Amino acid sequence: MLNDVLEALHAQGGSLGRAIVKSLTVDADRRMVTVHIITDRAFSPAEEASAKRALRPFVPAYFELTAEIEKLTPDARMVEKKIADILAASSKAVSATMSEGDIAAEKVSGGFSFVIRVLPMFKSQTEDIAAKVTDALSKSFCGSFEGKCEISSKSVDDLEVKREVYEPSYKMPVRRFKIRNFSCIDSSAPIDTAVYMADMNSAEGTFSICGVIQDVQERTYTNKRGIDKPYYSYRLSDTTGQVYVTVFPKTRSLNAVQSLKTGDSIVITGAFELKNGISRFNSSSIDKGMMPLNFVPEERMSRPVPVAYHFVEPQPFADFEQHDFFTDHSVPDCLKDNEFVVIDIETTGLNATPVGGRMDAILEIGAYKVKGGNICESFTTFVNPERRISEEITKLTGITEEMVADAPTSSQVMPDLFKFMYGCITVGHNIVNFDFNFLEHYCAEEGYILDRRMIDTVDLAREQIPGLNNYKLNTLADYFNISFNHHRAVDDALVTAKIFIKLIKQRGSLPRLS
Repeated sequence: MLNDVLEALHAQGGSLGRAIVKSLTVDADRRMVTVHIITDRAFSPAEEASAKRALRPFVPAYFELTAEIEKLTPDARMVEKKIADILAASSKAVSATMSEGDIAAEKVSGGFSFVIRVLPMFKSQTEDIAAKVTDALSKSFCGSFEGKCEISSKSVDDLEVKREVYEPSYKMPVRRFKIRNFSCIDSSAPIDTAVYMADMNSAEGTFSICGVIQDVQERTYTNKRGIDKPYYSYRLSDTTGQVYVTVFPKTRSLNAVQSLKTGDSIVITGAFELKNGISRFNSSSIDKGMMPLNFVPEERMSRPVPVAYHFVEPQPFADFEQHDFFTDHSVPDCLKDNEFVVIDIETTGLNATPVGGRMDAILEIGAYKVKGGNICESFTTFVNPERRISEEITKLTGITEEMVADAPTSSQVMPDLFKFMYGCITVGHNIVNFDFNFLEHYCAEEGYILDRRMIDTVDLAREQIPGLNNYKLNTLADYFNISFNHHRAVDDALVTAKIFIKLIKQRGSLPRLS
């Protein structure tokens, strides 16, 4: 089927002659099919219409069809990075024995040629490796690809063996505040202190929380004797976090519990659990009580920076586009005097908080360090989400369950990421409203508190380039004439880093940090 679709597209010639189908989206409710096409050439509205006509026979008549074309011209660095990803997913033993410089790609007429240097022990697999890589590249980029494997002069004995570095043990401290105006409903004695909701996953045993009711729902259940009984679901906040609590009132306290409403402040005693990504507090008693007047949360102490990297090692990075004779190399002092980590993530979904639903997981991290105004280091990895990946997410990102099966988990990656980000200002595209919530949550689960100094390139671009139709990443990339493979964290982060540098050079100073 896909081969037939490509053949129909290629038959249109012009910019569609080497096009590939990036993804297909079906909206059953609206009866809409959207086909996303990538080409390496400029295209016209007439060719978009041609693409739609070519695809129409493959789509049921009762569905509307939209063909969206995107121009993507990879550079050698993008192809080399893609080859490394392909090997990491399909030939793990080969990937593990390679070092920087073992993959080289070169742009040629109509596409790219590449060379992969492997150890002598993989001599019998060279043709198979080259064929796998060629096939995967052809599905990812436009143009033709031709490559080979060469036998490296290195041997197994030349591989650097890293010694395991053990991190000192650490227990996350739990913050508490003094409860004000405590009044008993269930408890027989006053309760003095409450645990910060933000620290509940570090607290042990039975403890109390205190917060303002944001929402309350009354429901009923049928007990063993067939009698309907009321119970209450509360959403509480103490300004450091939120949690849902279910209370089954005792007979003697039913009237007092029924009178509680949104805006009241209560104390719940029980035990915390995080199950299937959902925060729950299993209550044993409910009372009245308030947070301190003008409550200002005590700053949370972070776990110390890890001694070493254990699962993801940053790699040196050189952006050769930054070094040409026609580029203004002047760097404003604000770029010289600060270090930045530009980051992007792909996730299993859009739920960026564990309150009231299962927190989505991180699938991929792409991060680049900017120092002295140049991109100098990369931190890139898949993350095993330890759950299923939906078809919609795979279509959007191209990330499959097979690609993340052998990747490190969030608990393994976050200490390395915290070490990479430590002391830097965080930069991202729409980072304040999305990415940072995930990073902060999963780092905090391991005891690491991220620096909240942030720059969002969406806001920065709106300020510096007024009048654009939108401020999506691909729109800004087109504005600055930067090509990339959208919807992959590694590529999105790199393009964001390039855009960030250009915007700050244009501005001459840092914006107000979020």
